[in-house]
Amino acid sequence: MHDNSFGRRGFLAGAAGIASLVGLTPAQAVPVADGVAKFGFPTGNRLRVLVTGDAGTGTRTQWAVADAMRAFHRQEPVSLALGLGDNIYEAGPSSGTDRQFADKFENPNAGLDFPWLMVLGNHDTSSVLPGDGGWLLRGNHEVEYHANSPRWWMPSRYYSVRVPEHNPVVEFFVLDLNPLAAYIPPIFSPYWAVDGQFMNEQRAWFDQAVAASTAPWKIACTHHPYLSNGPHGNAGNYEGLPIEPINGIHVKRFIEDHVAGTCQFLLSGHDHALQVLEPTIASKGTRQLVSGASAKVVGAEDARHSGANPTLFENYHELGFMVLDLTPTAVDLRVFTVDVADAAPTEAFARRLA
Repeated sequence: MHDNSFGRRGFLAGAAGIASLVGLTPAQAVPVADGVAKFGFPTGNRLRVLVTGDAGTGTRTQWAVADAMRAFHRQEPVSLALGLGDNIYEAGPSSGTDRQFADKFENPNAGLDFPWLMVLGNHDTSSVLPGDGGWLLRGNHEVEYHANSPRWWMPSRYYSVRVPEHNPVVEFFVLDLNPLAAYIPPIFSPYWAVDGQFMNEQRAWFDQAVAASTAPWKIACTHHPYLSNGPHGNAGNYEGLPIEPINGIHVKRFIEDHVAGTCQFLLSGHDHALQVLEPTIASKGTRQLVSGASAKVVGAEDARHSGANPTLFENYHELGFMVLDLTPTAVDLRVFTVDVADAAPTEAFARRLA
């Protein structure tokens, strides 16, 4: 684990009280509750990572994808997983002990017994309308849940994890960009503003953490994508709207100013699709992957596949997940689709990306 994110001292000592988490930095990460034994991170230099997103429905479709991941895990054991946001549909949890954590995370993922690095999404932080991102404080309940689950890994709203901790193969940088793209902007709380304390501290933390990282592979994880051919579209033009901040212009600026060129990969959900996009000049070599089809797919009425971004693979009508195999010198990607009828994984794409 990265010293700037949640070092052992800060992790064990914990915060002064997890009921009030506003303003906590990654160094003040939430401690694990007594009696909760976390699944351990791998120590070898060959890692296999499930990449999921937009999963937390508790419905048959989520269970079908989880069944497919269990089948895959039996054949090819997995090291850890990524949950790229919208973990608790439709409006997020109401507390750190909300029953929805069991119904929409623990029970569907039973047997997938490894750490799940979790990202906050807009549906995790809803207020008036599901997905409006207007109650950013609600996301703190998912941070609180880190203390209660052996799988769920979210000690802070943004954090990094080196795997393995010493001589890492990869470092994951989990970011919370919800304040930059909320449908209901945080106009009454300067803390959450685009240039407020939360985002300024996150920018400074990320710049320092990524510069200090010794991992050969650096992977940023967000809910909102930088590039997408799905209905949400590219950052700066989300929903095809000219209105700031919901058009994602501040997400675009954050990625271009901080992530582009510093990480080889950017992993996101939000669009309920599977996309392997090509790097662009603006992304400075950083490749965008979108894996948001772990419970929902893009409906025909929502399809807006602009084709504006070149891709190696894209699928908008099938459930699925991705698998990254990482060694110190290579990154291999596989994309699996899932048929709800048989809940079996079907390899739809495979490519060495680096």
